[in-house]
Amino acid sequence: MPSPSPAAAKSTAPQKKERRWSPRMWVGMGFGTWLGLLVRNRFRFSPRFVVKVVLITIISAFNSMWCGIEWLIFGRAVARTKIHPQPLIILGHWRSGTTWLHELLAADPQFTSPTTYQALAPNHFLATQSWMTKLFFWLLPSRRPMDNMPMGWERPQEDEFALCNLGESSPYLTVAFPNNPPVYAEYLTLDVPPEAEARWRRTLQRFLQKVTYADPKRIILKSPPHTARVRTLLEMFPDARFVYLVRNPFVIFSSTVHLWQKLYEAHGLQTPTFAGLEEQVFTTFTRIHDRFEAERGLIPAGRLYELKYEELVQDPTGQMAAIYDRLQLGDFSKVRPAVERYVTDNADYRTNSYQLKPELRDQIAQRWSRFIEQYGYTP
Repeated sequence: MPSPSPAAAKSTAPQKKERRWSPRMWVGMGFGTWLGLLVRNRFRFSPRFVVKVVLITIISAFNSMWCGIEWLIFGRAVARTKIHPQPLIILGHWRSGTTWLHELLAADPQFTSPTTYQALAPNHFLATQSWMTKLFFWLLPSRRPMDNMPMGWERPQEDEFALCNLGESSPYLTVAFPNNPPVYAEYLTLDVPPEAEARWRRTLQRFLQKVTYADPKRIILKSPPHTARVRTLLEMFPDARFVYLVRNPFVIFSSTVHLWQKLYEAHGLQTPTFAGLEEQVFTTFTRIHDRFEAERGLIPAGRLYELKYEELVQDPTGQMAAIYDRLQLGDFSKVRPAVERYVTDNADYRTNSYQLKPELRDQIAQRWSRFIEQYGYTP
C-alpha cells in the first residue's frame, strides 16, 4: 500500500477520533442516485464499510419517499419562487478562507444561505428540516474534522454537496471511492456538452428556489468549484456580485492535501491510499486559477471584490466594510455589531500549521509561479 502523501505536513491541531455514526456526504441521495454511484464504481467499497453502505441504502429509500411527499406539498410553490437576482457568490480555492468569510457574511440578516441540513438533504428539506434537525441534532460533529471549524445543521454550507445529493455530476464524487481514478473533472470548469450543462443549471436553479422558498432573502453561495464557473454563473445571474479570496499557495497546498485526506477518511467508502493526491492538488489548483483568470473579465466593473486571506485575518471588520462599500451591499454599520461579535466569539480559533519539505516547496514555486508572482507570495 502506498504511504500517505508526505506533502500533507502534519497538523499541530489535536486529532479527534472519527465519530462512528456521523452523517456522510452521501446520506441525502435518493435511492436511484445512490445505487448509480455504487454501480459506476462496481461496488468496490472496502469490506469494513458494508454496514455503512447498507445503512445509506436504507436511508436513500427514505429520501426518495420524502422527496415525493415534498413535491406533492411544495412542488408548485417552489416552481413559482423567484430567486433574488443579485446573489453574492464567494470564490476561492479550497482552504483559502472562504468558509470563514461565508460565516461573516451570513451574520447579516438580509442574506440567506444553504444550510448544512439543506445541502445534505436537498431532496426533502422543506418537508423534514423542522423536525429532523431536532431529532438528529446529536449526529453532527461540533467541529469539522479537517480544520476544527464549528459545524451545525443551521450553519451555512457549500451548495456543491447539494448538487451531489441531487444526482448531479461533481468532482466531489471522487471522495466516495478515493482509490478509483478521479471522476467528473470536467464539471469543475463545466467543459461539458450543452445538454449536460443545461441539466446542471436546472439542478442548481431548483435547489436555490427551494432555499429561497424556505427563506426569501438574497442568497450567498460559497463553493470552491464555482471559482472556475464564472461564465455559467453570470449567464444564470447577470447581476451577481463576487468576492474572490486568495491565500499563500505554500499554505494552500499542504492544507488542501490535508483536507482531502480527512474527507477520504471520513466520507470515503474505501480505505484510502492517497495515491496521486499531491498531483491532483497541483493540477486542480492550476485549472481553477487559469479558468478564473480567463473569465474574470466577464464580471462587470464594480461587482468583484478581491482580497487576500491574510488581509481578512488582520482586519476582518475593515475588510467586511470594504466589501459592503465596493459591492454596494447596504449599510455596513447595521451589521457591524454582529460581525464583531462573531470575530470575538471565535478569537481563540487557531489554524493548522504545516511544514513543507524543501523539494516540495521548490515544486510549488515552479508550478504555481504565475499565481505566486501575480499576488506577491514569495517562496
